Amino acid sequence: MDKYVITIARQYGSGGKTIGEMLSKKLGVEYYNKDLILKASEESGINVSLFANADEKNKGLFSFFKKKKYGGEVLSPSDPNFTSEENLFNYQAKIIKELAEKESCIIIGRAADYILRDRNDVLSVFVHAPHDFLMEQAAKKHSMPEKELEKYIAKIDKERADYYKRHTGREWTDARNYDLCLDSSKLGFERCVDEIIAYMNVRFK
Repeated sequence: MDKYVITIARQYGSGGKTIGEMLSKKLGVEYYNKDLILKASEESGINVSLFANADEKNKGLFSFFKKKKYGGEVLSPSDPNFTSEENLFNYQAKIIKELAEKESCIIIGRAADYILRDRNDVLSVFVHAPHDFLMEQAAKKHSMPEKELEKYIAKIDKERADYYKRHTGREWTDARNYDLCLDSSKLGFERCVDEIIAYMNVRFK
C-alpha cells in the first residue's frame, strides 16, 4: 500500500509514545502527538491553551454526562459553542483526517483509531503493560513517592479513558477497538515496533 496511518493508543508508562517515535524513524514517516494541538489551533483560530487544557481529558463529571459522540462536523466562530470541548475535539479530528488523507504517518492517542475507523489504510494499536512495569517506566520521568506515582498513573489513564468514552461511546481498553494489542513489558519497545511492521506487511500486502 502506498499510504498508511498507524494510530497508537497507550497506557501511561507503557512506552506507546516511544514506540511511536521509534516506528516513525524506522518507517521514515511523520509522527504526530502534541503538535496536533497546534495544528488544530491554527486551523480554527482558537487559542492553543484551550486545546491543551482539554487534551485527552474529560473536564469533570458534569461534562461526562453531557457527552456527545463525535459526528465529524465543526462549528463556525459565530456559534456559541465554538470553543466547547466537542468542537475542540472536532477540529482536532479534522486535522487527523486531513493528515490521513495526504500522507503516511503515526498518530498518538486522541481517539484517532475511532476517527479513522472507516479507512482501509489504518492500523490501530493499543500498547499496555502490567502495573509494575508502568510504575518502573513512569519513575524514570517523575521523581515522586510510590503512592503518588501510582495515583498519577491512574489519573492520566482515567482521563484518557473518560475522554475516549465521551467522544466515541466506546471503552478505551476494549481490545475490539484495535487491530493489534501489545504488552510492551513482554516484548520490549523494539520488538513492539517489529510486531507492528510485521502486522503491516500482512495487513497491507
